[in-house]
Amino acid sequence: MRRSLLLLSLTAAVCAHAQYKPSALFAPEFYTGRGTLQHSANGAPGPAYWQNRVDYHLAAIIDTSAKTLTGTETIDYTNNSPDSLDCVWLQLEQNTYKPDARSNYATPFHPSPDQHTTGYAFDEVTIGQTGAKADYIVADTRMQIRLKKPLAPKGGKISLHIRYRYQIPGDFGGRTDYTVTQNGTIFEIAQWYPRMSVYDDSRGWNNLPFLGPGEFYLEYGDIDYSITVPWDMIVAGSGELLNPGDVLTPAQVSRLAAARASDKTVMIRSVAEVGDPASRPVRSGTLTWKFRMKNTRDVAFGASRAYVWDAARVNLPEGKKSLAMSVYPVESQGDQAWGRATEYLKKSMEYFSEKWFVYPYPVAVNEAGIAGGMEYPGIVFDGITDKGKELYWVTAHEIGHNWFPMIVGSDERRYGWMDEGFNTFIDVYASDNFNHGEYAPKRDAEYAEHGGNPADEILPILSDTNAPVIMTTADGVPEKYRHSMVYFKPAFGLVLLREQILGPDRFDYAFREYIRHWAYKHPKPDDFFRSMENNAGEDLAWFWREWFFHNWTLDLSLKDAHYDAAKGTSVTVVNLSRMALPCKLVATSASGASVTLSLPVETWVQQSQVTLTLPGSFTTITLDPDHVIPDMDRSNNTIQVPN
Repeated sequence: MRRSLLLLSLTAAVCAHAQYKPSALFAPEFYTGRGTLQHSANGAPGPAYWQNRVDYHLAAIIDTSAKTLTGTETIDYTNNSPDSLDCVWLQLEQNTYKPDARSNYATPFHPSPDQHTTGYAFDEVTIGQTGAKADYIVADTRMQIRLKKPLAPKGGKISLHIRYRYQIPGDFGGRTDYTVTQNGTIFEIAQWYPRMSVYDDSRGWNNLPFLGPGEFYLEYGDIDYSITVPWDMIVAGSGELLNPGDVLTPAQVSRLAAARASDKTVMIRSVAEVGDPASRPVRSGTLTWKFRMKNTRDVAFGASRAYVWDAARVNLPEGKKSLAMSVYPVESQGDQAWGRATEYLKKSMEYFSEKWFVYPYPVAVNEAGIAGGMEYPGIVFDGITDKGKELYWVTAHEIGHNWFPMIVGSDERRYGWMDEGFNTFIDVYASDNFNHGEYAPKRDAEYAEHGGNPADEILPILSDTNAPVIMTTADGVPEKYRHSMVYFKPAFGLVLLREQILGPDRFDYAFREYIRHWAYKHPKPDDFFRSMENNAGEDLAWFWREWFFHNWTLDLSLKDAHYDAAKGTSVTVVNLSRMALPCKLVATSASGASVTLSLPVETWVQQSQVTLTLPGSFTTITLDPDHVIPDMDRSNNTIQVPN
């Protein structure tokens, strides 16, 4: 309400509650360093920002009987850094399944003896066109290649050639596995080739071992890859299929063309065709599927003779198009299940593209298996038994990861919240948007006893003295708190920032600018904090401090309400805890008329309590009547004004 209609007098009182200290929350010098030429003070990449590049040429053969993958790769690595590199590091995630892997000891959940493989076996590791044998060591899930001649800075290039093989893990694989269905085995193949570690301006080589909770941090480049499988299998992979005429029937090629022009789902391989030799272009031997994906950090694929396959056009801003497709077994068919998977995928891609940043790749795949919710560029592995709202929510969430961290290439291994938290945040609004809210609102079931309201759901987390903070490294978050602190709390923090602190217009502009500036680059937490502040025009150090670096709690209380005919109705608002947020106060009169006052966070810059005087007579005063902020004790949020 305008100040001319609501006169207030603010009377500061001496802080009666030592828990709230303005000097702690609003302390100066939140940032420990200044902006640099690589990471500007305004949160954007600086004029001297650099990152290295890696291009891959990959070929893999799957032995479906032995359950093995045999691969060859050529890695073309470009050192754009200002440093000479005496060695290079690669990631070997398949080694996480070895009995002596460090990941076996990182959490209380130890795999049983039958849940192991022997990891990578290397038949050849060479350097350059001459094929000189590389000097390398393997240390758990890392490989170090020691170079005889340092790799030159600012554009130096090196080629690595690797021949390798490994046993594909079974249902214990988690993110990569195989499982048997009534029409054949489904293989979900990820983290399937040695990948270059990131060398950046923050830490140099980022070579943390793969322990599981901390996911990936990868360089960008182009990836060409081929997958050889038995003739009767379908392969669905990241990127664009380059040789459809070799691996599909003429009818399937025609159906794919129809799908690219259709907003309705088109069947590429129907339920009736699964198991029918006529649905394949040959009747024996093997077929090699060839794919290409540009400017990506990774690729993954699914392969099975059991797949039903459908697809539809994706309409992107400025007339751009993409293709959404789903592959799933007969058991998953039906409009209550995977029959709508492509619709869910298409609508999510269209929404995220319109709202935040345009989806950059020609294809996206929704694959049904037992990974049950895992994301890679251009492909997601979702649950084979998922149906209805669960399938929609997991589809939207997993494809949303193509924005965080596939487009905005943050370090998941250290800052899981910049991946899962950001993506959970954009999911909330995608659910509101889909089919007029068919599956809205999306709310976490973890604290359902609070009615699904996130401001109430978050309270057990904030009051748990054992809970880690959001800024805890991804591998350091106990499983008990992983969802809370990596997904839920950062996502709800962004909801608070958007809806209660900045407002949608300022938040959306700042968030889009952050995505635009850091697309296909490597932002750090400070880059996000600085970018939001500069583009929204707000010093938010207090919020980063209380929400991301601490688990401080909020408890606002009302006291001492009274009415004076000459002055009006007065009430005192007290901050009883360490946190502060903007808050609405609603005063209601005997006639039912009400007045709303918005208290900005500046209310708490110098004081722990404030007395407000509202012109007129009111009988009831309530703080946060809509329960949009996480107030720990709502019993003190309403007060009756004595007659």
